[in-house]
Amino acid sequence: MMAESEGPAGALPDGAQADGGDAAADEVVAFWETARAHAKIGRLPVVTGVGVTAAVPPPAWSFGDNPALADELLALVLAGEKTATTTSVAELEAAGEPIPQVGELSILLDGAGHPRALIRTTEVRRARFGDVDEEYAAREGEDDRTLTSWRREHAKYFRRVLEGTGTPVDDDLELVLETFEVVHPRVPKRARGPRG
Repeated sequence: MMAESEGPAGALPDGAQADGGDAAADEVVAFWETARAHAKIGRLPVVTGVGVTAAVPPPAWSFGDNPALADELLALVLAGEKTATTTSVAELEAAGEPIPQVGELSILLDGAGHPRALIRTTEVRRARFGDVDEEYAAREGEDDRTLTSWRREHAKYFRRVLEGTGTPVDDDLELVLETFEVVHPRVPKRARGPRG
């Protein structure tokens, strides 16, 4: 679940701009400099100059639609439990945002708008709400990781963010299912169950 306030490359959510202005933008740029160095992105600036990919911070956004949810979901990412997120196509269209692409980088913000992680999209697929499976629901790392709780909580979320759009939240709601990896900071590998 991505925040509706995601902005263009290098931009911060509207709330972060209003609260922090240039200081928030400077914080994202400083985080990007550290994260890209650790992730070995743009390693040859002395020889070739810093390219656009390395110089311009990727989009910065937070999960969910409120600061508490953003912090909760970010904690799951940093613990290695959450490796996927879901956004409705209607949400992206309303925000004028494109469908995420494999290989894209994003800076994850906490609920206060501070940068905390750099992620890379590893898989993107479209599916109807009713076609999301148990395996994908578990990758989201939320609640008890079951499909039942995924459907219950995501239906609540989509009703909130799509309120007033005329988009029904039902089994036919078109979604973007995005899987990602954390590039910076390093996170623990998710437990795979008992050894055997």
